[in-house]
Amino acid sequence: MRNINEDTITQAVLASMDDRCNPRLRTIFTSLVQHLHSFARDVKLTEDEWFKAIQFLTECGHITDDKRQEFILLSDTLGLSMLVMAQNNKKPAECTEATVFGPFYVEGAPEYENGADIANGARGEPCFVSGQIRGLDGTPLAGAQIDVWQSDEDGFYDVQKSSEDAGASEPQARGRLRSDRDGRFHFRSILAEAYPIPHDGPVGRMLEALGRHPWRPAHLHFLIKAPGYETLITHVFRDGDQYLDSDAVFGVRSTLITQWVKHDSGVAPDGSKMGTPFYSLEYDFVLNPAEVTA
Repeated sequence: MRNINEDTITQAVLASMDDRCNPRLRTIFTSLVQHLHSFARDVKLTEDEWFKAIQFLTECGHITDDKRQEFILLSDTLGLSMLVMAQNNKKPAECTEATVFGPFYVEGAPEYENGADIANGARGEPCFVSGQIRGLDGTPLAGAQIDVWQSDEDGFYDVQKSSEDAGASEPQARGRLRSDRDGRFHFRSILAEAYPIPHDGPVGRMLEALGRHPWRPAHLHFLIKAPGYETLITHVFRDGDQYLDSDAVFGVRSTLITQWVKHDSGVAPDGSKMGTPFYSLEYDFVLNPAEVTA
């Protein structure tokens, strides 16, 4: 492997991989090396540009912690997250479409009974959410696990708050419920609002350099699991939002857009009396049966 030059380096790297390595790993790295080298040749990458790219990735690593995942933001804003999701979530047209996971899901969200207020003090106008979980054949799915999370009216998720912020000591606008025997669920939260993804770091500077904005349209995240069915990761988007056609992470699907209905003060869907205006959202989810493996 001596005297390698720009014409022989790609094959040298590929030849360096041991035939005994994991076959899938070898397939991935073979394609990765070929595409990376082709990219460098195609744009005639300079040493200064290469070093700035290394610095950019290093900064992504430095800013990433247990509350912020800059690499997911990078993947999202480059469309890679949505591409991988779309490739791996081909479903019948009747099923609810999947979309990007996002960087703000948290394991072990607090569990609530149906009808509970999962906002838990998060800032925002009251919103009552309900719907049904069904299988592709229309069967109501009892006991489905429903994780839901969203930002507050200021555009922040609970995990983005510092210890000095009000309510930062416990989860807000986040929770886990179970569908009832008819597959239905309902809870109280807050109105979804548009918000910018974190853009005070390297990904934000990248977007600015490319003339792109960091905004996401108003949405509510759902992760739904039921035995015998594929897990669904999706959003429900608020109709009329100005960013539906320019989502910074390319996650909008027309079938996931619906109305948040505004109501004057009065009796809420759960029977409680509201002294201020409130919103309601109803959306049903259809899960795809999981493939049976031998």
